[in-house]
Amino acid sequence: MADETSGECCHGEQEHGHHGYIGNQAGYLRRLKLIEGQARGLQRMVEEEAYCIDILTQVSAMTKALQAVSLGLLSDHMNHCVVSAAREGDEAADAKIAEAMQAITRLVKS
Repeated sequence: MADETSGECCHGEQEHGHHGYIGNQAGYLRRLKLIEGQARGLQRMVEEEAYCIDILTQVSAMTKALQAVSLGLLSDHMNHCVVSAAREGDEAADAKIAEAMQAITRLVKS
């Protein structure tokens, strides 16, 4: 994840450096494209006036798919960016842990 103030990624590399999820990038892109297809399907269902419960079932499936992507990204961030920050020292680790907690809080509230 890019540091918005310095233009650096999670552990001091330049903006286009190595992020924690990069090893799984193809998988994330594949999943996000599937989710994009699900969103188009939901639009089509509403346009075609599908049964409410059928639409809600698809919304639930899409929500679970997004949650899976979120949890994967969070895991990659913790295992890459937070671990790297911990190696840098207490201040860097504290900042990355606080950042991760904010992300977790947003995910839990969504």
